[in-house]
Parts: sequence; C-alpha cells; structure tokens
Amino acid sequence: MTTLLAGDIGGTKTLLALYSLEQGELRQRRSERYSSAAWTEFSALVNHFLAQGPADEPHPGSACFAVAGPVRGGRVQLTNLPWLLEEGALAQTCGLARVELVNDFAVLIYGLPHLSDTQQAPLRPRPGDPQAPVAILGAGTGLGVAFGIPTPQGLMAMASEASHAEFAPRNAEEWALKTWLQADLGLERLSIERVVSGTGLGEVMRWLLATDPAGSGHPLAATDPLETPAAVAAAAAAGDGLALRAQRLWLGAYGSAAGDLALQSLCLGGLWVGGGTAAKQLPQLQSAAFLEPLLAKGRLSAVVEQVPVMALTDPEAGLFSAACRARTLLG
Repeated sequence: MTTLLAGDIGGTKTLLALYSLEQGELRQRRSERYSSAAWTEFSALVNHFLAQGPADEPHPGSACFAVAGPVRGGRVQLTNLPWLLEEGALAQTCGLARVELVNDFAVLIYGLPHLSDTQQAPLRPRPGDPQAPVAILGAGTGLGVAFGIPTPQGLMAMASEASHAEFAPRNAEEWALKTWLQADLGLERLSIERVVSGTGLGEVMRWLLATDPAGSGHPLAATDPLETPAAVAAAAAAGDGLALRAQRLWLGAYGSAAGDLALQSLCLGGLWVGGGTAAKQLPQLQSAAFLEPLLAKGRLSAVVEQVPVMALTDPEAGLFSAACRARTLLG
C-alpha cells in the first residue's frame, strides 16, 4: 500500500494527515491537529505523528506541506514561528524520499481537478477547458489568490499577491467607502484585501456605523472588531437593514474582484471561490449580489461568461490538496 503525508502549517495550528493511494483514489487514514507553538522543530512534530501509527503502517514515500508564508528555493521562514523549513533537510530527517513546501493558499490549485461534488458547490456551472488555466480567490482573514497553469505534468501552482492591488471603486458608494477607510486607517492607498476579506466585511460595517444615520445606537457598534464580520453576517441573516447593506456592498466588491481575476488569468478551466467565508456565505455567493458584478466587465463580459465558477466548501481542502500534490511527487 502506498502512503502519502500531507500537512497544513499555520502559526496557531498544524494539521497532519496520512493518506493511502487505493485504486487510484486518495483515502485519508488518520489525521492529527497540533498546537504549533508547542514544538520547537517541525521535523520533531512530523516524526512524532509518524510514530503514532500502527506498527504495520507503511512509511510515506513523499510529503507536501502547505505553509503560511512565501516559499523560495524550497525554503521558508514562518512568520509567527521559529521554524526555518527546508525541503531537503526535512526529507532526510523524516525519512521521506521527496518533500515539497507550498504556500498554503497556492496549494489549493493542486486539489481543484480532483474535488468531488461534496467538496464544492456550483456558482455558475459551465464546462471547463482542461487545457486552460484555473484560478482561485478566497476571503478569510485576508484575501488569497492563486493561479494554476496547465503543463504536461499537470497544473503548476503560482502564488500571487493580487489581493494587494489597488481597490477600484465602481460607484459613488464604494468611492465614499474607499476615501473614509483611507482617512480612518491613515493609508496612502487602499488594497482590494482591505474590503474583500472577512476583515473587510467588518470594515464596511464600521464605515456604515460611522456615516449612516441608522448607525447611531446600532447594536453592532459595541461589537469586538474581531467578531464584527461574523456578527454582521448573523445580523444580515436576521434581516437587519444596515447589516444587509454592508453585506450587499461587500458581495459586490467581492464579485467584481472575482471577475477581474477571471480576465487577468483567462481561467477558462475554472474559477473557484474559497476561503473561510465560502461555505458560510454560499447562498449569498450564488446570488445576483455577487454574480452580477462578477460578469459586469463591459465589452469583455462575454469572456467571463465562459468561465465555470465554483465555491470550494471543504474545510480540509488544504490537507486534501497537499495530498494531491504529494501524489505527483511519487514519480
């Protein structure tokens, strides 16, 4: 039996999972969640995980670890941990034939061609071109963006900082939001991520609370900023007018950014919307509030019309995608 090791490494938690390859399909055999800060070395954590399996468990032949940071030359220094990871050293220390480190958002590209219907949901179902690029963006705490370029060996993932491009207001309402946020945050420029992210939904609500007459005495005014995005979504679901306005504005900016990404990448193989908000706001992403701005690209709207658009809803998509990449490393 062939086994593969996959990991999703963050500053707070690290997820490790062992997969087996059975009749061409990946099957997760066991997984574990660790507190990252409890380990001084990542290799020690990996070896501990591998040692916890049954005595007859085959040692994995390859591993892919998704890491929260930029990977350069097979090395990455994690921002919030004293871990310097290097592919060759990890392979040697952990007894693995091949190890690859991939940015934790870009790694999702490797899982996209292998997703089941239970891991995704259609937003605009269309037949995709298997020879064309794919792309994914996902609003969570920030906004992740990655591209997938087709090669004879399969998709090649390309990490991106496209979310830090300039936020481009489409109307007077978005212009007012932009100018207020720049002044309030003391910024020379406002990136897309400042608006299109989970944090951005909270920023949109802060603007409305400060400038809309309905914001005076509003219950959300006293909400902890870290909890504001979830509180806005809950209030909108309950029919609160100001929260609904914030959600509508946020969805419009998100949809417009998704349509821009479709044009930038010509991802006729498919565009996926992921991140922590994808499953939580699926009905909203399937609504006109998101989809109409996505398609409203003037004379190039016909190009975007051809792009299949899906929501990536699997909370363990990072692990699954890392396992898909580890599979290709077997040679």
